[in-house]
Amino acid sequence: VTYKNISGKARGAFLRAIAARLEERSEDLVQVYTLESGLPAGRAKGELGRTTGQLRAFAALAESGSWVEARIDTALPDRKPVPRPDIRKCLVPLGPVVVFGASNFPFAFSTAGGDTASALAVGCPVVVKGHPLHAGTGEAVGRCIQHAARETGMPAGVFSHLQGSGNALGEKLVKHPATRAVGFTGSQKGGLALARIGAERTEPIPVFAEMGSINPVVVLPSALDPSRGWATAYAQSVTLGAGQFCTNPGLILGVAGEAWENFTTALAIEIGKLPAACMLHPGMAEAFRALRAEFLSQTGVRSIKGTENEASGALVGGAVAGVSGEDFRQNPLLQREVFGPFTLTVACKDKNELLDIIKGLEGQLTASLLGEEAEIEAEPELLEALQGRVGRLLFNGVPTGVEVCSSMHHGGPFPATTDARFTSVGLDAFRRWVKPLALQNAPATLLPDALRDENPLGIWRTVNGEWTRDSI
Repeated sequence: VTYKNISGKARGAFLRAIAARLEERSEDLVQVYTLESGLPAGRAKGELGRTTGQLRAFAALAESGSWVEARIDTALPDRKPVPRPDIRKCLVPLGPVVVFGASNFPFAFSTAGGDTASALAVGCPVVVKGHPLHAGTGEAVGRCIQHAARETGMPAGVFSHLQGSGNALGEKLVKHPATRAVGFTGSQKGGLALARIGAERTEPIPVFAEMGSINPVVVLPSALDPSRGWATAYAQSVTLGAGQFCTNPGLILGVAGEAWENFTTALAIEIGKLPAACMLHPGMAEAFRALRAEFLSQTGVRSIKGTENEASGALVGGAVAGVSGEDFRQNPLLQREVFGPFTLTVACKDKNELLDIIKGLEGQLTASLLGEEAEIEAEPELLEALQGRVGRLLFNGVPTGVEVCSSMHHGGPFPATTDARFTSVGLDAFRRWVKPLALQNAPATLLPDALRDENPLGIWRTVNGEWTRDSI
């Protein structure tokens, strides 16, 4: 029996077994995680909890069967001038999915992460290309998945975990004729390379790549009031996890003036109070320091007082820089992501310049807007511009921390991702791994359960334009 033909109930049991096994092995998994990543045990435990929560959420999705979105239009043989045939449509799995583990989330975006969970939920076998920065963690998690597969009687080959530090293995996996889709979280260079390989195949396949974002924040005048506490909140957000989150706020914009200067100085002071943090690898820390120095060498860019907390090796201190709106507009390099605890503040001469900058930004995963409700309502052009550049717009909050739920969208216009229509977080993540299939005048015996007259799955379906769970 192939995995795509396994019942949703059985796939749900498999995903729940993975979650249970990860929890059984949590002590060992957390130990390996912290040793490899340099991240604290609290972060590891929290991320493991998110991972098991994702697995159980997708287990429920698989069990419900609702993801197939069944639609049925029954035949109208007497319709004039042309009879209507019986047409039934549902979503079906694409086939084997290759998942690339992410460097910054050894649990939640890697071996048993959201890509793997969502693909397994809808009947797609998964091959994971483990990330070399946490090879031990990936191997340990992979064994938990294999254990769960055996325990629940899944078919051989439902999950594989492969290791390799170079590009050759990943390229072969994308080119393999059995691969039907790819999930990737990482650098723009890596994501575009994989997308190119996928597109150049004899039979092209989709590569869903999340490639980074600077997640702009717009601070309206009322939010500059020190009593609102945004300087402290954003100091924590910028430095969270050593700034290694894809939703790290790397660009903060406002209108120049005394209040803006006070806000950016307060932000720098708050960041300067925080201890240096460990990045995932000394090489990443060096890359962070090099790109930060490159930013600070650009015309008009200055380091803001308060961020002298420097370190060496894999440890890095947070940093805040400032630039005028005009200098920012003239220098495309300043839209690059500095992967680490860094943010660039932009002092715009007025609201018009701020709006022009937002309109000229590349695609982003998120944007945040800080201010009073009436103040925000008075800026419809700004709202429209922000909505056009992002996948998620936050009001009076920080972008770090992505809720796993059905309404979450973690994606955005290029170059944040290769396809802004899809998310890598939340229940809709499964949509990357399915395609619609319409069956016309199919014999009843050949119909999948989701499209049978008697509705054996008991799911909600659209029948002749009406939502119903009734049989036909």
